[in-house]
Amino acid sequence: MNGIEEFGQSDVVRILRGTELVMLTTALRDGALVSHPMTIQEVSDDVDVLFYVGLDSGHAEALRQGSAVNLAVAEGGTWLSVAGKAVFEDDRARIRALWTDAAEAYFPEGPEDENLGLLRFSGDSAQYWGMPGGKVAAVAQIVRARLTGDRPAGGTATTDL
Repeated sequence: MNGIEEFGQSDVVRILRGTELVMLTTALRDGALVSHPMTIQEVSDDVDVLFYVGLDSGHAEALRQGSAVNLAVAEGGTWLSVAGKAVFEDDRARIRALWTDAAEAYFPEGPEDENLGLLRFSGDSAQYWGMPGGKVAAVAQIVRARLTGDRPAGGTATTDL
């Protein structure tokens, strides 16, 4: 990303592809928010993100209450929030194609596990906040700001997807 003012869909895709875990937040019918850590299986150029999910889990039950969700990533001076919708997909062939050994810890019966589902998140908009220079530079800017009383460099941008 050249600058925050140039933030766009390709930046969202790049950040998500460089991230293993995100927090996925679901709004329940009563308005309560519930968040769960999720491991990304795949990110498309259109900001469709695939996740494995246990179909009999409390998380799946929360997702069945409404499709509006949010993905959040926070890492070393940057933060990304992506609003969108999530739907369950019944695609055993896709589950097999995405299968990794790491998934076996959660689904010991493998890709044929009847409890294993595929969740597709489709992004609608994203907001980014960050400091230039990456993690080390961000820490240095925060320390310098604390010492001088100045605000650290950084900015925010929003984009439709």
